[in-house]
Amino acid sequence: MTKAELVELIAQGSGLSKKDTGVVVDLILENISRALCEGDKVELRGFGSFKVKERRSRKARNPRTGASVDVPSKLVPYFKASNELKALVDGPSSRGTSAPAAQ
Repeated sequence: MTKAELVELIAQGSGLSKKDTGVVVDLILENISRALCEGDKVELRGFGSFKVKERRSRKARNPRTGASVDVPSKLVPYFKASNELKALVDGPSSRGTSAPAAQ
C-alpha cells in the first residue's frame, strides 16, 4: 500500500477530503519522525511501537577488493509489531481453527 492509497482509504472512511486527509497523514508521519529524532519512543496501542536502536560498529569486507572496512555505529529506526497486529497478520488458519481466512 502506498501513501496515496492510504490517504484514499482514510478519506473514504472518514468523509474528509483527500487534501485534508493528506495533511493529517503527513502530520502523523512528521510527528513520529520528529519524536524518533529526539530519541523518544512512539507507541500505538494495538498496532506496535517505533523506537531508535543503536547498531554497533563492526568490521566488514569490500566485496570488490576484499579489503577490510570499519563500519561505524549508527542509529536506526526500529518497529516492533504488537501482539494484536501479529495475530491479525497471522490469521485464524494458523491458530488451529477451521474458519476461512478473511479476504
